[in-house]
Amino acid sequence: MERMRLNKFLAHSGVCSRRDADALIARGEVLVNGRAAQPGQTVSDADAVTVSGRTVEPGGRTVVLAFYKPVGVTCTERDPHAVKKLSDVIRYPVRVTYAGRLDRDSEGLLLLTNDGDLIQGMMRGANGHEKEYLVTVNKKITDDFLSKMSEGVYIKELDAVTRKCAVEKAGPAAFRIVLTQGLNRQIRRMCAACGYQVRSLKRVRVMHVTLEDLKPGEYRELSQAQIARLYRDCGLGREDSHRDGRE
Repeated sequence: MERMRLNKFLAHSGVCSRRDADALIARGEVLVNGRAAQPGQTVSDADAVTVSGRTVEPGGRTVVLAFYKPVGVTCTERDPHAVKKLSDVIRYPVRVTYAGRLDRDSEGLLLLTNDGDLIQGMMRGANGHEKEYLVTVNKKITDDFLSKMSEGVYIKELDAVTRKCAVEKAGPAAFRIVLTQGLNRQIRRMCAACGYQVRSLKRVRVMHVTLEDLKPGEYRELSQAQIARLYRDCGLGREDSHRDGRE
C-alpha cells in the first residue's frame, strides 16, 4: 500500500468517516506504532494503528450489503437494553456499519458498508438522497392526509417542518412515501401530527437500491457497478474509494 492520510485510512478500514477520524485523532484516541497520532499524518500497511486500544486492520475492497432488517432488531450496538441487535442477526467476515438506521419496530432495507466515507455521503441530508417506504396506518387514507403529508408537516417535538415529498395511496389504509431527509422517527411523527398511527413501516428503497426478493434477515452483496453508482451519487471520486479494482 502507498502511504495515505490517517483519516482516510481509518475511513477505508470501516472505523468511521474522515471527519470523525479527525476528531478521534484530536482527542488522542488514535495511536500509530504506539505513539499519539498527529493531524495530517500518513500511514502505510506496515504501520500499527490502534483506536481506543483496538487494532485497525487495513481496508481491502469496498463491500456494500443490502440487508432486510426484521422487526424487533435494534440497529445500534450501544443500546444495553436491546433484546436483539443487528450483530445478532447478520454475520459477515468483514466489519460493516449501517448507513441510515431503522427503528426497532420498523423493517426493510438497510445498506451496510465498510467504507466510512460512503456512509457519511449516503447520510448527508444536504445530498437529498431518496428513501422510499411502504406504510400502513390505523384508518382509511384520505386525500387531505395525502396532501398534508406531501406538502410538509410541522413536528412539534423536533420544532421542524418536513420537506415536501412524494406520497401516494397504496391501499385503503396504506401509502408509499419518498423522503429526502432523515429526521428521528419522521414518518411516525408526521402521521401522528395528521391524526394517524403507524401500524407497519417498511423501507423498500435507498437511492437506486431496492429490497428486490430479500426476506427478513437475508442480505446480498451489491455489484461493483451498483457500488460505483453509489460513489458517483454521493459525490465521491475514485481517489476516495477503496483499492478494489473498480472501474
